[in-house]
Amino acid sequence: MAKESRTTQKTPAAKPAPKAQPKKGAGAAAPAAAVAQGRPKGTGETPPRLKEMFHKTVVQAVMKERGYTNPYQVPRLEKVVINMGVGEGRENAKVLDFATADLQAISGQKPVVTKAKKSIANFKLREGVPIGAKVTLRGARMYEFLDRLINVALPRVRDFRGVPPKAFDGRGNYALGLREQLIFPEIVYDKIDKVRGMDISIVTTARTDEDAKVLLTHLGMPFRE
Repeated sequence: MAKESRTTQKTPAAKPAPKAQPKKGAGAAAPAAAVAQGRPKGTGETPPRLKEMFHKTVVQAVMKERGYTNPYQVPRLEKVVINMGVGEGRENAKVLDFATADLQAISGQKPVVTKAKKSIANFKLREGVPIGAKVTLRGARMYEFLDRLINVALPRVRDFRGVPPKAFDGRGNYALGLREQLIFPEIVYDKIDKVRGMDISIVTTARTDEDAKVLLTHLGMPFRE
């Protein structure tokens, strides 16, 4: 029995597994993933209805009306900027919180607080004081907001007869002013502190106001005759 115990050998300790080295193409995927995170994401699995309508019907209709020969000549929506001025925010910070909450509910995106660029004594305004909030929408959120604005919010305006057709800036961009945020169904009347309006700027790639008006008309914007 003693000989058998001498002949027995201890099993060597298991060596640590070698670390897996990244493949050659793995380094190039990291910057691409970082770029993808910075792009505007959709709000759900269903694509925006207005975006599908643009690609299916609006492009062909604008090409026929304006005489374009290439679909890439058709102007497109670039971004939508919603600005809400809150002059009372320089005295009461809670007012700015209410305005920010309303704007976030309407747009589905966290707003950015805007501050005064210079001091104006007549308005009791100092440089750097928060005076408003704004949101810049692109991609899927932009199309979804315009869809709700055109088909839900604007028809709820009292005595609505259409939006002004001359509110273009000469470069293919359109500006629209709203007097109250209650026209959006996301806003609950009992939870607001004050009725306040907002300015909506629709930026397009059109070079002229005529092209921009044709684009917005086919998207459903109800212009006043």
